[in-house]
Amino acid sequence: MTEQTNSCIFCKLAKGEIPCSKVFEDKNFLVFLDIKPVSHGHLLIIPKKHIVWMQEADDKTIGDIFKLTKKMMLALKKSLKCDYVQESVVGNEVPHFHVHVIPRYNGDFFRNFPTKEYKESEAKKTLEKIKKAI
Repeated sequence: MTEQTNSCIFCKLAKGEIPCSKVFEDKNFLVFLDIKPVSHGHLLIIPKKHIVWMQEADDKTIGDIFKLTKKMMLALKKSLKCDYVQESVVGNEVPHFHVHVIPRYNGDFFRNFPTKEYKESEAKKTLEKIKKAI
């Protein structure tokens, strides 16, 4: 075990060293209530294996976490009667890959991240860089 996984709060949760409001658990993933929710029922889904960034995860982990995300979205919709469920992979507040699953209600006024506008020719340059990397 590395120093990074020893100090990672999500790894400690996954190992049961720190208690959480567990919603679901299997051998690969843990789902629990966020302690600072956007709305009641806000879930976090983490792989038990320490992975810092989503792009570092193998394809099976990516596929499985999003299948689990859909399962949790449907459970939130059914149990909380929310209007829709939003998912987000932001992941810089804890250095461990995780998915936020957030019950949403029409008129809740929760807004997404601030947006920007491209300056002249920036969109074209950015598009070209991305396409070249694919």
